[in-house]
Amino acid sequence: MSEGLFAEENINDIFFSRHDEAELLGSASHHPFILDGKEWPTAEHYYQAMLFDNDALQDKIRSQPHAKAAIASTKWRFFQKKKDWKKLRQVLMTRAIYTKCKTHPAVAKCLLETGNKKLVENSAYDYFWGCGRDRRAENTYGKVMMNVREKLKQEQDV
Repeated sequence: MSEGLFAEENINDIFFSRHDEAELLGSASHHPFILDGKEWPTAEHYYQAMLFDNDALQDKIRSQPHAKAAIASTKWRFFQKKKDWKKLRQVLMTRAIYTKCKTHPAVAKCLLETGNKKLVENSAYDYFWGCGRDRRAENTYGKVMMNVREKLKQEQDV
């Protein structure tokens, strides 16, 4: 049996897009939550805003009508990001997703119903958050989701 390009891929893996507003597991779904004393419309709003120290900019990002607009509002501000933003990004996204799940039981239920399946952020262009075009990228968002799922399972067992 020959191995294909995606030999590591399992037919049971769950693929999704974090930017799909209709996807409960995505960071763009409109499931508001309160974190750090403010209400955030989506996990993506929180993540994008926390990359900056500027309170006014954070509020501008938070007030955007949807996740894509929140992302767009940060595009030309690369040099204003926190110096250690790359070290923080996984922690920030984890905090947002965990809080979203704790605030919205339907989201937590959806995540828990994935069982022990591998979760894959199906982005051909994002080699940090997604699986990349060749499925060999970091899939950090999928890992964040699986870690949050484990935490939720542990809390259920207590």
